Amino acid sequence: MIPRSFIQQLVQRCDIEEIVSGYVLVKRAGRNLKALCPFHSEKTPSLVLYPDNQSFYCFGCGAGGDVISFIMRAENLDYPDAVRFLARRVGMEVPEEGDDSGAQLRARVLQLNREAALFFHKCLKTPAGREGYAYLHEKRGLPDKIITSYGLGYAPDSWNALGDYLLGKGFTQEELLAAALSAKGRKGGIYDQFRNRVMFPILDLRGNVIGFGGRVLDDSKPKYLNSPDTPVFKKSRNLFSLNFAKNAGKEQLILAEGYMDVIAIYAAGFRNVVATLGTALTGEQARLMSKYAREILIAYDSDGAGQAATHRAINLLSEAGLTAKVIHMEGAKDPDEYIKKFGPTRFQLLLEGASDVIAHELAGIRARCDLETSEGRIEYLKSAVNVLADIRSPLEREVYASDVAQVAGVTAEAVGGQVNALIRKRAKEREKKEWRDIELNKEASQDRINPQKRQNLKEAQAEEGILAFLMDHPDSYGYLLNRIRPEDFVTDFNRKVLEAMASLRREGEVSLSLLGQLLTPEELRGAAGILARHHDQTQTKELLDAYIDILLAHKDRLKPEAARAADPADIEAYRRRLRERK
Repeated sequence: MIPRSFIQQLVQRCDIEEIVSGYVLVKRAGRNLKALCPFHSEKTPSLVLYPDNQSFYCFGCGAGGDVISFIMRAENLDYPDAVRFLARRVGMEVPEEGDDSGAQLRARVLQLNREAALFFHKCLKTPAGREGYAYLHEKRGLPDKIITSYGLGYAPDSWNALGDYLLGKGFTQEELLAAALSAKGRKGGIYDQFRNRVMFPILDLRGNVIGFGGRVLDDSKPKYLNSPDTPVFKKSRNLFSLNFAKNAGKEQLILAEGYMDVIAIYAAGFRNVVATLGTALTGEQARLMSKYAREILIAYDSDGAGQAATHRAINLLSEAGLTAKVIHMEGAKDPDEYIKKFGPTRFQLLLEGASDVIAHELAGIRARCDLETSEGRIEYLKSAVNVLADIRSPLEREVYASDVAQVAGVTAEAVGGQVNALIRKRAKEREKKEWRDIELNKEASQDRINPQKRQNLKEAQAEEGILAFLMDHPDSYGYLLNRIRPEDFVTDFNRKVLEAMASLRREGEVSLSLLGQLLTPEELRGAAGILARHHDQTQTKELLDAYIDILLAHKDRLKPEAARAADPADIEAYRRRLRERK
């Protein structure tokens, strides 16, 4: 464990407002601060920062904790790595005192992935990998330099070639399963997850191999097989080839659909290209791109699925504050085919001629509508107004409204009026929905962390009040423990938090940051939520006594089974205790 004294010093030097401001725009809201949560898509700020205790909590998705917890989520790091990340930022050196099992497993999985990548790459140049090399080099036209740069490889057509190799290197079956390089068989053994596929290693920004994508050599299904989430890999938070693109020296990224498109674009001389990892673009990936670029050129396939994916991506990129443009490829279905047919120079012209997303959307609507008929013009106007209502800039809306009006043969004022009315309507609906979702998500999040709360609502709320009081009044532990014990808590989660706080108190200071060493990330989010919900409540000794009395009353409650077995003396003793409570 990293020494607690170091954690305290680190958190004192890392102001939560300053850290969070590096990811989202933070605004003052009374004594606290508010921001749009970077961990889920929203338009109404529900992330609250509490400078007095250096914590945060999102009332929308339930994310919460201290500055270390924030970095864990924002940078996809475990606890020790998040501490190291912050320490580097403020110029502190982490005094290592061992490591926890989670960090050890993460380190082993990274080692496993590196060995697997080397194994796949070596196999590509052996007789067993002849088909894979022919696919990449001859069929897809990739030169050896690019194959080496991306570490491409081949998974042999075998059930255990990789597994036997890695077991021979000293790794265990459990570690292979944790890395998702092996799967469990029906009889308890393991077999290789990737077989007879060309392999694409996925690297993080530090150059670690965190996962793999594998493509079949024919038309069998599934065409692509991707690593599932593991201790080191989260598909929704990573992008293929970002380790190269981040060093391209541009404030622009090309967003392609798949591995081969990325590699073809990179081989043609365009280094600033990335792709999602077998899933549709996520809000987390959009926010990740916003750290390295201001403009995204969408180079998805020209088929129907690609165009639908383009439409979904446009909204996510806009929410992340990115300008998006769309590349129009005629005469080819994807960037790989386009570059092979027309060459890098023509592709450069495509990039330079990329249209902004609004023009792209309006052109698509115009192509679908018959503007020679009244019905067609009405359909065009309704669809166009929906697009214009998404534009944030009033000036841009006015320009595009004039264009739409000219096409449809109506006045710009009429179009502008319809757009403004729709914006107002959407704002009201969005506000109602988001706050409804906030309440639902908050309740669901609480239930996941403390499932016993719903059946013991009064007692659980009293427990939460006690925990919040103790965080603000650490000198009250002795008083509390003279009246009530941890085992008197009704819910297991709140009891665990109390025991963790009591353990910290025995050794010195109690803080949310130090709790992070004793609780899981999800449990810490629950503790942060308790503090957030009680933050503006005046904590008094009388209130603490009221909370304690609720739990003692529950403890003394005569259960139906006990009542049936009790003799008159037991019942009288029970009544006497109740009178004394009053």
